[in-house]
Amino acid sequence: MSAIADVARLAGVAKATASRALSGRGYVSEETRRKVIEAAREIGYVASPNAASLVTGRTKSIGVIIPFISRWFFSEVLESMEQALLDEGYDMTLYNLPAPSPERERVFDYFLARKRFDGVISVGVALSDNEVNLLHRLGRPLVGIGGPIRGVHTIAIDDVACARLATEHLLSLGHTDIVHIGGSKEDEMDFQVHSNRLTGFYAAMDEAGLPSEGSGSFYACEFTMPGGYQVGQAVFGDPRTRPTAVFAASDEIAIGLIVAARELGIQVPADLSVIGIDGHPYADMFRLTTIEQHPRRQGRLAVLSLLAELETATPGEEDHLTVLPTNLVIRSSTSGPRPPHGG
Repeated sequence: MSAIADVARLAGVAKATASRALSGRGYVSEETRRKVIEAAREIGYVASPNAASLVTGRTKSIGVIIPFISRWFFSEVLESMEQALLDEGYDMTLYNLPAPSPERERVFDYFLARKRFDGVISVGVALSDNEVNLLHRLGRPLVGIGGPIRGVHTIAIDDVACARLATEHLLSLGHTDIVHIGGSKEDEMDFQVHSNRLTGFYAAMDEAGLPSEGSGSFYACEFTMPGGYQVGQAVFGDPRTRPTAVFAASDEIAIGLIVAARELGIQVPADLSVIGIDGHPYADMFRLTTIEQHPRRQGRLAVLSLLAELETATPGEEDHLTVLPTNLVIRSSTSGPRPPHGG
C-alpha cells in the first residue's frame, strides 16, 4: 500500500509538505500542491481519514437527523446540505429519526453519542429536553432547521405569516368564500407546521371580518398530492357549497386540488382560485400561485452555520432563531371571483 513517504519522494518534497498539500492545512505553493496531488494520483495514494482525525481532531463527518427522506421539502434540504458539505470536504451520515420510541433512543444513545461527528444538524425534528441535553453534553456544534430548539441556532420560516400572506392574497382579489385545506392535528408535524398554517389562515379571515373557525372553513388531508386530490373531490363536488378560493397548506396539496377540480369540470381560476406554500418544482407546470420557502437555501445556511461554529470552536449555548424570508409568486391559478349571473 502506498504511503505518504512514497508520495513525497515522487513529488520531490518533504513528508510534512506532502501532508500539508493533501490535507489542505498549512501553506504550500500552488505548484507544490499540484505536484503532490499528481504524485498521489499516480501511485493511488488515499489519505487515511482516521490518521487525519488524530492530527486535526476532526472527523470531517457531520451527523444529520431527519424525520422523512421521501417528502419533497426534506429531500431538497438534504440534497442542498450534501452538496454544501462536499464542497467543504465533509461527509454526511444520515439518520431517519422515528417518532419517540426505543429505536429513536438508540439513535441518540449510541449512534450520535458514540460515533465521532464534528457536528450535528437536526432537520424538522423538535428535540426533547433529554435529547438536547445529550447533544449539548457531547460538546459538538448543533444546528436545527424548522423551529426553535433550546440552546441551538435554528433556521426556519414563519409559517403563520406565510399562511396569512397566502390568505390575504385571495382576499385582495375579492374572495370572501375561502377555505383552508391542510394537515390534520392527528398527523401534526414537528414545530406545529399544520397548526401554524391554520392559525395564519384564521388570523387573516378574522381581520377581514369574515367567518373562519367553524364548519366548512377547514378540511384536513394528507400532505400529499393524492391527499389534496381526495379531499378536493369531496369538497368541490357540490356546487352549492363549493368555495370560490382555497388556501392549501402545501403545493402538493394544491396540485392535487387542481387535478380534482379539472376532473369535476371546474375551471381554475375562473371558478376556483388555489394558492399553496412551498415553491415546489411542479408549481410552475400547474401555474400555481405559491409562497416560496426555498428549502435549498435553508439547507445550505444550516451547513455554513455549523461550519462557522466549528471554526470558532465554541458551540452555542443560547437560543438563536434565524427566520428566513419567503416570497409570493403569482401565477394563473388565482384571480378574482366570477361575477354572479346577471352581475
